[in-house]
Amino acid sequence: MKFSYYIAKRYFLSKSKNNAINIISYLALVGIFGTSLALFVVLSAFGGLKEFSLSFANKYDPDLKVLPLESKRLIVTDKHLDSILLLKGVQHASKVIEEKTLLNFKDKNLPAVLKAVDSNYIRVNSLKSNVFLGQWLNPNYPYQVVIGNGLSRKLSIGILDQSAYLNFVVPKPGTGQIMNPQDAFRKVPSRVRGIFGISEEYNNTYVFSQLNLARELLNYQNSEYSGIELAIDENADISELKDRIIQIFPEQSVNIKTRLQLNDELYKMLNTENLMVYLISTLVLIIALFNLIGAVIMAIIDKRENIKTLSYLGANVSQINSIFFIQGLLSTAVGSILGIIFGSILVFLQLKYDLVYITSSLAYPVKWNLLTLIIVLITTLGLGTLASKIASSRAAKLV
Repeated sequence: MKFSYYIAKRYFLSKSKNNAINIISYLALVGIFGTSLALFVVLSAFGGLKEFSLSFANKYDPDLKVLPLESKRLIVTDKHLDSILLLKGVQHASKVIEEKTLLNFKDKNLPAVLKAVDSNYIRVNSLKSNVFLGQWLNPNYPYQVVIGNGLSRKLSIGILDQSAYLNFVVPKPGTGQIMNPQDAFRKVPSRVRGIFGISEEYNNTYVFSQLNLARELLNYQNSEYSGIELAIDENADISELKDRIIQIFPEQSVNIKTRLQLNDELYKMLNTENLMVYLISTLVLIIALFNLIGAVIMAIIDKRENIKTLSYLGANVSQINSIFFIQGLLSTAVGSILGIIFGSILVFLQLKYDLVYITSSLAYPVKWNLLTLIIVLITTLGLGTLASKIASSRAAKLV
């Protein structure tokens, strides 16, 4: 192997007398360099975009959420809540009521999700800091709400708008024929106290209120909730916490979801997009490696007299194949390493100087991490190894 590596290194570093072969070799090296650079930058960009997208969910969703499994209502007593707060790793707990509703303001109607929260919610969730107009909920004003920026614009409603009430409308449960359509719905009026902005999805979906408003609208009893949201320590044992919480509710079936499980559709979508970009970039790399195959084959043809000489000196077919295999591998390694280095430089420049912007005020998010580097290196070296193996096998025909 040392003999093959020595000869391959000499062939790789030396120039051929035929300029066409030199040009083909340089093109193969540049192709590998360019595709590995592009693959690294694209995966870093999608990694940053994924982190940027999930940052909104991470800001809004709790660490753990306790939900009823067999119905929409969870019975939560003070004993239940105290037992949860005594668990190791649990920092804060907030009881919530969440339900779809129809918003009515003047002659405009919009579907939305009403989320009623208790006073501990601001300890579990940092959404209060995203209220950019007005104020967060105040227990002294139970019929004032905080609405998403998207909903407020669509309804054309402002802070403490006195021109009309913001009405929450839900259908009344029951059976039988309804003679008056107005009797089919329950309506609760409110005023907008604050407007928040997180992401387009949340801004166009959520309205926050206190628990009393939701109980009146949905006819919930004092001990009935949609779930409990928990803030936990970073090093908490989640699987153990889930088991302990299930034991706290022996009379009810509960489902406990992590932040990732609450956003499983978003995670799946982002991971699918990342995979598709990786596969498309890999396809481009495969096309570029045809240049490598051509370069190695041309080098074999150029060195055919040398191959015969090496054969006369005792080199076997395997050793001669290894020479050109290693030569192709060296081209792949040099091209991919240079591509990753220059790709890393571009990523760090974007992180520091914001070279590319999505909008006039938002720089394109990128993320450098070791996993991306390893993926690109394994992909380029793996495919380069295969291409070099295919091309080097032609040397045996000249022995």
